[in-house]
Amino acid sequence: MAKFNELNISAPIMKALERMGFEEATPIQAETIPLANEGNDVIGQAQTGTGKTAAFGIPMIQRIDSKLRKVQGLVVAPTRELAIQVAEEINRIARFVGIRALAVYGGQHMDRQIRALKDGPQIVVATPGRLLDHMRRRTIRTDQVQVAVLDEADEMLNMGFIDDIRDILKGIPEERQTLLFSATMPKEIRNIATTLMKNPKEVKIKAKEMTVENIDQYFIEIPEKFKFDTLNNHVDIHSPELAIVFARTKKRVDEITEGLQARGYRAEGIHGDLTQGKRMSVLNKFKNGRVDVLVATDVAARGLDISGVTHVYNFDIPQDPESYVHRIGRTGRAGKTGEAISFVTPREMAHLHLIEKTTKSKMKRLAPPTIQDARRGQQQLTIERIQKTIDKKDLTTYQDAAKDLLEDHDSVTVIAAAISLLTKERRDTPVRISSVAPVSVKKALHSKGKGGGHRSKNKRFYGGRNRKGNFQKRRKRD
Repeated sequence: MAKFNELNISAPIMKALERMGFEEATPIQAETIPLANEGNDVIGQAQTGTGKTAAFGIPMIQRIDSKLRKVQGLVVAPTRELAIQVAEEINRIARFVGIRALAVYGGQHMDRQIRALKDGPQIVVATPGRLLDHMRRRTIRTDQVQVAVLDEADEMLNMGFIDDIRDILKGIPEERQTLLFSATMPKEIRNIATTLMKNPKEVKIKAKEMTVENIDQYFIEIPEKFKFDTLNNHVDIHSPELAIVFARTKKRVDEITEGLQARGYRAEGIHGDLTQGKRMSVLNKFKNGRVDVLVATDVAARGLDISGVTHVYNFDIPQDPESYVHRIGRTGRAGKTGEAISFVTPREMAHLHLIEKTTKSKMKRLAPPTIQDARRGQQQLTIERIQKTIDKKDLTTYQDAAKDLLEDHDSVTVIAAAISLLTKERRDTPVRISSVAPVSVKKALHSKGKGGGHRSKNKRFYGGRNRKGNFQKRRKRD
């Protein structure tokens, strides 16, 4: 496997990649970066979760003039979640270069976006409808665009954005570099490659087999607002030696970590905004057993090599099956078994079934554990500790004190007091976790029949635009 330092990458970007813990390039990165650095248009066929953002982000950053505070790079992505994620990763890669990416998407106040655009980001990552809006208003000027990227092009086709993509590409300079990434290559995407790209080089990465052996997989169907207490209850019952909790955003990681700490758990959080020193400190605590629960984003968890993880909790179900496999693969290592528990809101059940279908594995449904279950679980752990002490220790020196106690109290009261003293009582500190939108079910919907993704049908799921450019009403969120 190629290393990043073999791919003709500038020193400031290499420094950022090292800070992010990246050394070896994934296949899509190893093949795309040299082609794009030479100025070629590139068609990359690869699944989500294969490292596409760095594959197009690194050549784009290297081509852009950091002193020019105008939009020089455009990335078009199907969903706002992906737009935010891509912008965040580009900003991490470009942190020592003086180049900034901004995510622009529907559902956010236009005035706020216009103000942010006036600050002069060199890269804009946008959903198609909102990007066209800005182009028509001239609040995003595209005359300086040198690199255009279409990310997850087949998903944009499924969502009915194919005409928008054509309009966007026709509205930016012809003398540009175009990079297109898609898991599949339907004829409409191939047509864009033929008509709107210049002699593109093709990179095709075979999808990896997704295996999840040695891992018992469960899901708990639970509304968003009950997730945190359900996590607490499950941890109390099973008392994992080492657990990783995956959350979708940095804010969620911080809130869950602070909430767990407030309730008395030894928890630490890790995400892309942490300094390398803080990141290493957290990981060392985790490896040395001074932390029981690590809360992490997908990006921060990349490259983590921690043995002894017994439980993985998907506090937020991931967007794609590969991320799911990557997450739960943190447990069940070295021949040991592990448990993966996913918290799924009712609106995300279709997405859960898609993950099951793709990974060819079935998750078992669990009832949400109650606070009473958690108390019983903690007491059972104490009883087991007492039983082990009885089995292993010579208790002669304690017997006189025990006899004195039994003169004043009956045996049940004495044992109950001992169990009470040794049982870890959870603090009842109130904790509030900000809610997030449920994962889009679009992939599950489209998997039922190819070509079923017409714009008018799907808008109610995505809150996108209708033909007149007006926002459709969104469904109420969990």
